[in-house]
Amino acid sequence: MIIERISILNFKNIEEAELSFSPKMNCLFGDNGMGKTNLLDALYYLSFTKNYTNLSDTQLIKQETDFCVLQGFYSEEDRIEEIYCGIKRKQKKAFKRNKKEYERLSEHIGLIPIVMISPADTDLIQRGSEERRKFVDMLICQYDKEYLQALIHYNKTLLQRNSLLKENTSLSDDSLFEILEEQMVHYGEIIYEKRKAFIQDFLPVFKKYYSIISNEREIVDLQYESQLDNFPFADLLSEKREKDKILGYTSAGVHKDDFNFLLDKYLIRKIGSQGQNKTYLIALKLAQFSFFIQKGSSIPILLLDDVFDKLDAKRVEKIITLVAQSEFGQIFITDTNRKYLDEILAGMQHDYKLFQVNNGAITELE
Repeated sequence: MIIERISILNFKNIEEAELSFSPKMNCLFGDNGMGKTNLLDALYYLSFTKNYTNLSDTQLIKQETDFCVLQGFYSEEDRIEEIYCGIKRKQKKAFKRNKKEYERLSEHIGLIPIVMISPADTDLIQRGSEERRKFVDMLICQYDKEYLQALIHYNKTLLQRNSLLKENTSLSDDSLFEILEEQMVHYGEIIYEKRKAFIQDFLPVFKKYYSIISNEREIVDLQYESQLDNFPFADLLSEKREKDKILGYTSAGVHKDDFNFLLDKYLIRKIGSQGQNKTYLIALKLAQFSFFIQKGSSIPILLLDDVFDKLDAKRVEKIITLVAQSEFGQIFITDTNRKYLDEILAGMQHDYKLFQVNNGAITELE
């Protein structure tokens, strides 16, 4: 899948843009804060129906305007897709595929696979388990619709149980808990088994990419940790019910899972340098790219936002060599200067386009 062109109106600091793209390499350069990342975020939004850093929809509308519009035109072999999104303040957003509005936005997930590498990815290492669960969930949801539906139903039932816990319940209300917990167990066990299977399949791909970029300097691991490893889910919910009534929330379940990012057997957030952290994240995302293809997905669009900062020359060279390979499809890459971009383009035998970004204005260079 590639995006041939995009139309943007009032998205973040981009007032208006009509852009056509290379099917292979698209490079954007300009100073920080000029809007390079905003273009990548527009591409991301058209794939996931939300922005990369979880801003609210109204925060995406350019200041002092009332609405924004994104329209992307995609192709894959003989298939053409037109994706439209319109956001108005205080109104429900419109999201359409080939002029037909979706009944549920979840139907769109997976249609246009995208992998984005961004400075915001450091949250995966530095912040709590919720960030890592979101990363894994979004990855699996793009190729496994059963997982997506299980996640939607689990989260809905979790909210219902939490609401019930906050009420002034008596012992006679336990039948309501039992009904909700039965549903949570059903969907939670699907999520748990699929997360386990994912880690088993994903880990060798991830380790391969880290080894290539780091020149085999360190050993990395990615471990899945769940309360369901040691106890049946139904027993956990039943045993913790009275305590949860006091707490007012559900303290056991797959919504408490974590994925431990390890470097030389230690949590990378405790011992990793900036360069090692960035290498870990880039390897994670390149593995995500390869994993999608293994699962029969369309070749994802790869978005590389400011990837070279904090990396030594050898690691940069490895990344440049990797992304120039034919297995990668359409690529968008940003940087503040053209040094690394020119190196990538010099080593490529493919079509490319260059864009300069200045205060939200995007100009294609000849």
